[in-house]
Amino acid sequence: MRYLIFAALAALGACAQAPAPLQGEALVARGDYLVNGVVLCGDCHTPMGPQGPDVAHRLQGGPIPMAPTIEMPFATVAPSIAGIPANFTQEQFVSFLQTGVRPDGSSPRPPMPPYRLNEEDARAVAAYIATLPRGDDAPTPAPAP
Repeated sequence: MRYLIFAALAALGACAQAPAPLQGEALVARGDYLVNGVVLCGDCHTPMGPQGPDVAHRLQGGPIPMAPTIEMPFATVAPSIAGIPANFTQEQFVSFLQTGVRPDGSSPRPPMPPYRLNEEDARAVAAYIATLPRGDDAPTPAPAP
């Protein structure tokens, strides 16, 4: 009897399929949720005005509104990441979000954390960020290879 139960459970497990990867609007919506509700990219990459974050320039970079209390390497300005960061292709940005390593092999300085997003979440974040306007002075990203 045990073998029948085990065989039935194994058959059910074999029939279970992984959900299809998100695409299109669903992928962008997942990225919006991650960027604005979990990863909180805007805390550093959205410029601050006197009334708080300047949402008209969401993720277009600016001075970082904090500083360490001890001496250490620390970025004072967050780059624009809206429309995909300059000098990154979308695939390079996805890889960066998974590894914390830039295409040139370097790592960003704190306060940028070395994210280790899974591939689906990294693709969702990149898809959402790609939909945001770059801003007038932001360079155009390199085309995908």
